Amino acid sequence: MPHDHHDHSGLSPSGHPYRADNDTPLSYWQRMEIAVRELLIEKGHLDAAAVAAQIDAMDARSPANGAAVVARAWTDPAFKARLLDNASQACRDMGFDIGPLHLIAVENTPDTHNMIVCTLCSCYPRNLLGLPPDWYKTREYRARAVREPRAVLREFGVDLPDSTTIRVHDSTADMRYIVLSARPAGTDGMTQDQLAALVTRDSMIGTGLPRTP
Repeated sequence: MPHDHHDHSGLSPSGHPYRADNDTPLSYWQRMEIAVRELLIEKGHLDAAAVAAQIDAMDARSPANGAAVVARAWTDPAFKARLLDNASQACRDMGFDIGPLHLIAVENTPDTHNMIVCTLCSCYPRNLLGLPPDWYKTREYRARAVREPRAVLREFGVDLPDSTTIRVHDSTADMRYIVLSARPAGTDGMTQDQLAALVTRDSMIGTGLPRTP
């Protein structure tokens, strides 16, 4: 594959843009990704259709997957026990492909509220929740969530009593967390699908609470 460092067409050999959507030059790592991808395609290890299929699969991941897990835990005590014991396997049992990820479910109780952060970068259970929100990746959130979690929660609209213990869990490259919020009151007659609609992305990170019916 020819590499013309003076090519100003703005396209890679397969036609992929060398510029971001906002017309700013791509970063070093973005260019490296394109170069490696193009080389793998040229050598026959991948094809463009396989790359597109993987991108579609990643784009299909959304908080709705995690919401389905939480809703089932609210209605199925046996599943909830399995989720708290081995969240990775419990999610696989529901048909979610989370790969080798070590997932841990932490349960909110009347006395304890859990909050998730990645102090190193932006480790996040993308297979269940999709892409992380921009604020999750900021240095400010990563630092303040550990240093002053109660103040951060207030800024998200979650004002907890002083008697509530806040536990902050730090994600790593091979370990992720999902928060199992308390089931909202007044939902006894709701189906799992209806309950899942109450589960928010932020409630599964711990910076929010489920919607009320």
